[in-house]
Amino acid sequence: MTEPPLSHAEFGFPGPLRDSLVASILSGAKTTTTSLLVEYAVEGDPLPAVGRRQAVIDSAGQPVAIIETVQVDQVRLDQVPLSHVIDEGEGHVSVAQWRVDHEQYWHGEEMRSYLTDPAFTVRDETAVILERFQLIS
Repeated sequence: MTEPPLSHAEFGFPGPLRDSLVASILSGAKTTTTSLLVEYAVEGDPLPAVGRRQAVIDSAGQPVAIIETVQVDQVRLDQVPLSHVIDEGEGHVSVAQWRVDHEQYWHGEEMRSYLTDPAFTVRDETAVILERFQLIS
């Protein structure tokens, strides 16, 4: 019996940000990620679940690693803990610094286009999904 193909885990949009995030995953520095709840509605994707395995996709569209989800929480944007921020492996040392960078990404043209909402804006009460994963291979 063969296993079904793995779903894809795409971090950021293809380009320098994704390349950096994938490198952080491969090095073990990145073990968490944050996504907007609304992103799952766009594609009709189910929310992440503990035990889910995914193929990490690089900017060239190639699978480069397998990760497994080990924890999932849904919180308000203003409730993201510092431990999660640090474990994202992006060098943020405060939640405020993390939020500035993430708001820039979420308010960027690519994300607003993806969400088909040119005025999309996050607020304190915006629902986010906090996912912790481990590198399998």
